[in-house]
Amino acid sequence: MAETGQQVGHGPLAGVTILEMAGIGPVPLAGLILAEMGARVVRIGRPGNCDLIPIPAEFDLDLHGREVLTVDMKRQEGRDLLIRLIARSDVLLEGYRPGVMERLGAGPDEAMAANPRLVYGRMTGYGRDGPLAASAGHDLTYLAYSGVLHAIGPKSGKPVPPLNLVADYGGGSMFLVAGVLAALFERGRSGKGQVVDAAMVDGASMLASRFFASLSAGLWRDERGVNLLDGGAPFYDTYETADGRHMAVACLEPQFFAELARLLPLEDRFAAAQNDRSIWDEMRMAIAARMKEKTMAEWTALFEGTDACVAPVLSLAEAPRHPHARARGSHASVGALFRPAAAPRFSRTPMRVSHMHDHAAARTLKMFGLTEQDANSLIEGGVVT
Repeated sequence: MAETGQQVGHGPLAGVTILEMAGIGPVPLAGLILAEMGARVVRIGRPGNCDLIPIPAEFDLDLHGREVLTVDMKRQEGRDLLIRLIARSDVLLEGYRPGVMERLGAGPDEAMAANPRLVYGRMTGYGRDGPLAASAGHDLTYLAYSGVLHAIGPKSGKPVPPLNLVADYGGGSMFLVAGVLAALFERGRSGKGQVVDAAMVDGASMLASRFFASLSAGLWRDERGVNLLDGGAPFYDTYETADGRHMAVACLEPQFFAELARLLPLEDRFAAAQNDRSIWDEMRMAIAARMKEKTMAEWTALFEGTDACVAPVLSLAEAPRHPHARARGSHASVGALFRPAAAPRFSRTPMRVSHMHDHAAARTLKMFGLTEQDANSLIEGGVVT
């Protein structure tokens, strides 16, 4: 592990130092997750606001759990400082377009010359090569190219954006975290760092690997709303209730479907023919008609404690108040911020929800081995804030 003067802290990554090049989307979430796993994360910003939607600092999870340095990379002193920080770090995370870090003099060649043990995590939309490598995009763009967006939405409607959860955070953040952790594990054997090339279009495609396999096997139709898990099956869909809310029905297995059929109830001809596609349209209409007879609260009470796999569709504000979420401590308060708790959970090295750090540039620089004189010179000269 790199020596930066960091005290041993909490979590399985205590003692690991990570530089996070400031950006939006998947890299900041990866930085937050790694910080809550116990790593010391130092966010390297550049003058100016890079946020797509500005948010007060107390609610900005891109800042929580980090020390923050704003470095003027237009000046040689700033670029030199970045290399000095890299030399004392375990991991670097960056999400710029291909070529940006190289132009800053901190691409993999320069960075790993300064620190051969560095794990260099690179997050892009399309990867480091290929005809789209230099193109701009967002979650929806990468989902479109992956084929995944085509599969999400109603049979008779258009593709529906699944927030930015799938490509940005699922295919991006999670694959970047997994790659960094794997590279750190391998470094423990070889003593050498390496580059982790995480592309959101690759990650989103990998998340859909089961569907590509089913398509190859002839078990998935390449259209929306006609398959088992895309709303095509009436027993895997959402239904409106009497009060305009919705219930999620997900009883795929026969025993769970039988429980749904008993409790709604459904006619015997439907209960005995779950996988008969010829009656799926009629079955959907029957379920929908029954669901409109009670409110969401009434259906929730009816299905509670059963294996029918029927659940109320809770809002973001409602979900943390559900008894299960409360019992698990699934959400936490940080001042005025109410947010999901750190995940996953570890039995011996527990994680903690991140807070805002008291940002002191001089202290951070000294922990990377700079003398007090050098640190003050950079701050007074406006290279670092």
